[in-house]
This record gives sequence, structure tokens and C-alpha cells, in this order.
Amino acid sequence: MRIVFATGNKGKLKEIHRILGDLGMDILSMAEAGVQDDIEEKGTTFEENSMIKAESVSKSLKKLDPADESIVLADDSGLEVDYLGGEPGIYSARYMGKDTSYDIKNKAIIDKLEGVPEDERTARFVCAISAVFPDGRKFAFLGKMEGHIAHEIAGSNGFGYDPIFFLPEYGKTSAELTEDEKNAISHRGKALREMEEVLRAELGK
Repeated sequence: MRIVFATGNKGKLKEIHRILGDLGMDILSMAEAGVQDDIEEKGTTFEENSMIKAESVSKSLKKLDPADESIVLADDSGLEVDYLGGEPGIYSARYMGKDTSYDIKNKAIIDKLEGVPEDERTARFVCAISAVFPDGRKFAFLGKMEGHIAHEIAGSNGFGYDPIFFLPEYGKTSAELTEDEKNAISHRGKALREMEEVLRAELGK
């Protein structure tokens, strides 16, 4: 049995290997497993979209090999901004346009919140991790990292919305955190650690 993760993102795979590597299973991207799906995310929540991706890859693996015993994992994540009614979150493509760069998105979000007081700038990174087992069983977990929208873009140790996501307990944006600091509070890491407990129990490890 192996784990196939529905992504080609090297950063995500690195975090998955770091957290799930002790399970002693091969961990592959979907491309490494021979799947090239272009998955349309039609869900309205992070959980729905992560499950859509996991189910799609699981079905593709079964088509390639009906005896495939892979556990398929998938995630969906984004930034929720309370003042913007939860957007951009999973609606980021609709909110700013799917081809818009994060530099432009980040500046637009900060401009949108100009003059908004600190206690109304609350936001969070959210990540849903879903798993589909070869026998059809399904699991899903949600991890969150709470913070605020910064008043200005700062930091380069990150991507996406990291440079505008301010963490009051650290006094800096998530793009200014060290790798160890980010690993300790990562929304994806929180969801993966919950998934790790289920995998250990299900696999008897």
C-alpha cells in the first residue's frame, strides 16, 4: 500500500513527507503515480473540493489498475478574510480573476481594508485534507491558522497570501516566519497531523 497525493506542488509534498514519512509508506504525487487529471473543483467548501480531488485521483488509479491499493490524499486551502465575507478563500478565482498574480491580489486586499480597524481585519488560512482508501472509506480533516490582514506586504519566505497574513503572536507576517515557526502552526500541518492519527489507527502502526 502507498500514499498518492493529488498535487504536483513540491512544497506540499515536502510537508507531507515530513509529517507522514514515519508511516513507512511510499508517498507519491499523482503524476508520479501516472495520473494526469485536470480536476474541476465544483465544491463550495474546502472539504468538498479536497474530497472531489481525492475521489477523482482514486478513480483514475483504479482505471489504470483495478487492483490498485493506494490511499489517495488531497487538499484544498486558501485565505478567508472576515471583513470580505470570507473571501477570497475558495472563491479567490472569482473574486480577483484566476489569472491575477498574488502581488496584485495582495495589494487589492490591503487596499480594500484601508482604514479598517485591527479587530475587524481577522482572517485565517484554512486547509482541508481528504483521504480515500482503496476499499472506498473516506476521511476529511480541517486545519486553521488564525491571524489578521497586515497593513502592508512584508516578507519573502512564503508564497500566495503569506506576505499579507499577519500573526499577532509572532509580530510578523507568515512570509517572515522561519520554516520551523511555520511548520509548528501550519494549517496544512494541523490537518495532516490529524490525518496521520487516522492512518496509524487504520494501518495498525
